[in-house]
Amino acid sequence: MMPVAAELTPRQIVAELDRYIVGQGKAKRAVAIAMRNRYRRERLESEMRGEIIPKNILMIGPTGVGKTEIARRLATLAGAPFVKVEATKYTEVGYVGRDVESMVRDLVEAAIRMVQDERRGDVAEAADAAAVERVVDLLFPETKPPSAAPPMNAFAQSLGSIFGNTFGQQAAQMQPQPQPAAAATATAPPEQAKSIRDQARADVLRGFYDVRLVDIEVEESAQLPIGVIGGGDPSMGGGADMSEMLGGLLPKKKVRKRVTVAEARRIFTQEEAAKLVDADAVKREALHRAGENGIIFIDEIDKVAGREGNRGPDVSREGVQRDILPIVEGSTVTTKHGALKTDHVLFIAAGAFHMSKPSDLIPELQGRFPIRVELDSLSVDDFKTILTQPKNALTEQYVQLLGVEGVSLRFAPDGIEQLATYAMRVNEQTENIGARRLHTVLERLLEDVSFEAPEVAGTVEVNGEYVRTRLSEIVESANLSTYIL
Repeated sequence: MMPVAAELTPRQIVAELDRYIVGQGKAKRAVAIAMRNRYRRERLESEMRGEIIPKNILMIGPTGVGKTEIARRLATLAGAPFVKVEATKYTEVGYVGRDVESMVRDLVEAAIRMVQDERRGDVAEAADAAAVERVVDLLFPETKPPSAAPPMNAFAQSLGSIFGNTFGQQAAQMQPQPQPAAAATATAPPEQAKSIRDQARADVLRGFYDVRLVDIEVEESAQLPIGVIGGGDPSMGGGADMSEMLGGLLPKKKVRKRVTVAEARRIFTQEEAAKLVDADAVKREALHRAGENGIIFIDEIDKVAGREGNRGPDVSREGVQRDILPIVEGSTVTTKHGALKTDHVLFIAAGAFHMSKPSDLIPELQGRFPIRVELDSLSVDDFKTILTQPKNALTEQYVQLLGVEGVSLRFAPDGIEQLATYAMRVNEQTENIGARRLHTVLERLLEDVSFEAPEVAGTVEVNGEYVRTRLSEIVESANLSTYIL
C-alpha cells in the first residue's frame, strides 16, 4: 500500500514543499506530478501497472538553490525510501571506486531501516513490558520462576569439527552454565513472589530504580574465524562476509556488563523488540517499498558528463554513465536481503552543468531522464524570504539557539534586507553558492553574540546598522570576502 501522504494532490504537494523551500516552482511541479503518478499507477490493473515506468527527472541549476532539498523533502513527504549519492563516487568497472549497483543496495538498506523502525514502533509497548519483567528478574531473582537451560546447538557442534577446536570451545563457552544446587537462588512462595513483583514493576515504571547499578548479560553475534570471500570490499558492495551469513545459525555470545537500571531497560527493550519483529517480513516489505516507491537522487551528474576521446583523469566518465544506464533503465540487482528490480524506482539527477551541458551525457542516458527542469539562481528577494518565511528559517534557528542562553535575538526588517543584500553581493564577487552563503554571513555576523552569550544575557537587535557595522568592511573588500565569507 502507498503511504497516505502519497494521496496528496500535486497542488498540495507543492504547498508542503513551499513550507521549506523558497521558489523553484517548476521543479516542485515536476516532482509533485511524479509523486502523484505513483498514486495513479497503484490504482491501475496489474497488467497495465507493470507497463508504466516513472518519468525520471534531471534538475539543472547552480549549487545552493534547493535541488537536493526538494528531493529529500519529497521522499519524507511520501514516506518513501530515499538515498542521495554522488556520481563522482562511482567509476567504470576496472577502476578504483564504488560499483554503481551499490546505490541500489544503499536504497534497500534505507528501506530496511525504515520498515524496522515502523515494526519496532508497533511492538514498542509489548517490548517495554517484557523488558520491565526482565528488570524485575534482575532486581528480585527470588521471584523468577526456574527455567531449564537450552540444549547445545547441534549445528555449532558440527562447525567445531570444520573450523577446529578453537571454534568448538567458543561455542561451548556461549552455552549458559548451570548453577550448583547450593548456590541456586531460593524461590519465594508464589503469593509472596507475585506481591513483590507487582510492587517492583510499579517502582521500575515510575523510575524509582533508574540509577541503581545492575549486572546484565548482553547478546552478541558469534564471530567465525573466516572473513570475506569472493573478493572486494563489502562496504562497496563486493564480496560476501561468511561470518555474517552464518552468524545467525550460531548461539548468541553472552557478555556481562554493569549498567544502570534505566540503561538495562533500554537494552532489554531493544532485544525484546527484535524478538517480536519478523525479520523475513521486514525484508519482504522493504524490498517491495524500495522497488515500488524508492527514490534515488544522483547528485553531481554533470561531473561525469563526457564523451569518447577524453584522456587522462576523465577516461572513465563515459564508462560511469554506461554503468549507470542499466540501473536507470531497469535491471535486477542482487543484495544481501534479496533481489531488487529497479524498473519502478524514481531517479532524480542533478547538476550545475557549469563546465558541461546536459547534451554531453551519452544519448541513452539523456533519454532516461525525459523531464528536465532548470532551477533559477536566487535573488535578493529570495534571500529575504529564506531568512524569514520557511518553517525552518535560519533566523528562527538562531533565535531558538541563543534563547537557550537567555539572549533575546530580534531581526528587524532593515537588518534582514541588509543581510540579503550582502549575501547576494558576496555571491556575485566570488563563487555563487546560493543560499548556503546565508549560513556563512549569519555565522560571521553573530559570532560575538554566540561567544559571549553564556556570560551576557539580554536583548540583541539585529538591524541594518548592526549588520553594516560588522560586515561592511569585509563585504566591500573583495580579498577579505574571498577568504572570510
